[in-house]
Amino acid sequence: MLNSIPKSKWLRNHSVTRRQLFWMVVFLPIFCAIYYVAFWLRFEGSLNTDGVLGDHGFRMFRSTVFWAVGLKTITFWGTGVYKIRSRYITTRDVFNLARAASISSAALVMVDYLAFPQFMLPRSVFLIDWGSTILVVCGFCAAIRMVQDSGRILRQQENCKPTFIIGANESGAALLRIIERNKNSCLRVVGFLDDHASRIGTRINNIPVLGSLQEMCDLAERYEVSDILLPADEFPGKTIRQLVEAGNSAEIRVQVLPSYQQLLSGKVEMKPRPVCIEDLLGREAVELDMPNIRNWMDDRVLMVTGSAGSIGSEICRQLLQFSPRRLILVDRSENSQFYLERELNKLGYAGRFDVVIADINDAKRIRAVMQEFKPDILFHAAAYKHVPLMESNPGEAVKNIALATKHLADLAEEFAVGSFVMISSDKAVNPTNVMGANKRIAELYVQSLAARSKCHFVTVRFGNVLGSAGSVVPIFTQQIQNGGPITVTDERMQRFFMTIPEASQLVIQAGAMGRGGEIFVLDMGEPVRITDLAADLVHLSGLKLGEDIEIEFTGLRPGEKLYEELHVDGEKHLPTCHPKIMVAEKVSFSENFIHDAYERLSRLTEQPTPLILAEIQRILPEFHPSSNKPASDTFKRAA
Repeated sequence: MLNSIPKSKWLRNHSVTRRQLFWMVVFLPIFCAIYYVAFWLRFEGSLNTDGVLGDHGFRMFRSTVFWAVGLKTITFWGTGVYKIRSRYITTRDVFNLARAASISSAALVMVDYLAFPQFMLPRSVFLIDWGSTILVVCGFCAAIRMVQDSGRILRQQENCKPTFIIGANESGAALLRIIERNKNSCLRVVGFLDDHASRIGTRINNIPVLGSLQEMCDLAERYEVSDILLPADEFPGKTIRQLVEAGNSAEIRVQVLPSYQQLLSGKVEMKPRPVCIEDLLGREAVELDMPNIRNWMDDRVLMVTGSAGSIGSEICRQLLQFSPRRLILVDRSENSQFYLERELNKLGYAGRFDVVIADINDAKRIRAVMQEFKPDILFHAAAYKHVPLMESNPGEAVKNIALATKHLADLAEEFAVGSFVMISSDKAVNPTNVMGANKRIAELYVQSLAARSKCHFVTVRFGNVLGSAGSVVPIFTQQIQNGGPITVTDERMQRFFMTIPEASQLVIQAGAMGRGGEIFVLDMGEPVRITDLAADLVHLSGLKLGEDIEIEFTGLRPGEKLYEELHVDGEKHLPTCHPKIMVAEKVSFSENFIHDAYERLSRLTEQPTPLILAEIQRILPEFHPSSNKPASDTFKRAA
């Protein structure tokens, strides 16, 4: 029989059984003593000359103790009480213990009634035994834990650095428990900080809530604290920024602990880390309408174009957390697809997706892919995104963004795709560059199809994404590592930012909400000055701006705006059922106009740049290429 069980599993089961046997042996005399005390109390301590119960009480005790202790032992074994580890005992364990005591007492009543009618034990004996069992066993476990904790706390007092936890809430309490129970922890929590006045002066596990966040530096000096812990996702980026700046001025290190979501996903270890730029710019966690999303995508075939890109790959990770019948990953980058496939397999998604190497500009190949997999929902994330390169290669921008979206949308309608979600950009709003203009043209085409198609054509528009390939944060980080300077095009430059997971989650939520023709606009929060972003990265790298690293202004590049916008001229944004998603009021365009525009564009992709720009301006009168006018005009228009 043992040969059929893996060795590791057998050892694990053997270890648990040994623990149960140990506690059974420990509790046998305790159960006997409790049962004896129940009789002693019931008979009001009446003893004979030898100091034991009187004859009648002693006969009752002696005749039933075997059954009472035996039933209690079997019940405690069967309900798993003996598996309790006293160091981690919780209220749930106490409830289980009370349940075991209740079951054993009820069983003893039945045995007494059926097997010992001549005695008919007083019911008060059962009640005393039941209550005493719960109290004594809980007290015994608490005493053991107290001894263990006191030894650990004494070691922490001697060898560990004092620290504060920010947030006297559930996350802070959980963090405290982890630190106190970790024998390898080098930290000793001496207090909490919290901005809720009602919490100040209270205690969590005997650790006081000392004061507010504004008092952090003064309290840190008083308690000789040099490290402060901050649970991730608990505070907005603005608050974290203020804490870090205050900490830097007082030589206090603010560190971030992973969130519950990160811990449960298994992506990180429970280890403090320095504050990163995502923490400073982060906002509240996205809350998704999970039932609606599951109804939309569960047991359906999903396809993602541009799956190897920053947004596309994160959308794939998010989608696989649901229950799609199949996920089709489409991208032309063989190398990136290879690494994405390895990552998804490592995350446990093997066998749930197909990796397809295909170029969305290859009409025959994409048609064959659609024919083979017949997706129910299509996320279109494939597109060129670097503004200056598209200014130099407008024909390629037309092919890869506008024409590719049209071809893919037409195929979605032909193959009866249920939902088509196109990812757009804030650069499509009053565009000053070729990339943004092509995104806007693609938006208009997708919107025009929605009026007559059964497919739900939806567009999702958002701004810059932190940490995406080629974005500003990785570039600045590399420049800092190289010793500087950090290059910023203009001191006044501002951008909207959101994290890759936040953008991907909201894209999925918007897709589930869409009924066709909507342009959803994601809440990007407040714009961030690029010079402030660069300065934050310098400080977080442990360097000083102006001394260790310089910022160099290089002037606006072709196609760049000083300020990104989220509203097309005359376009209104209306609220939706989700607080972080708005919908742009529809602007009517003639379907014939859109088709004629695409027909003309398709003939110009290999023509000189001025001809392509002129045609784009004919389609989009609001398009004013910034390369044709001075940067000051761009600034006035954006302002």
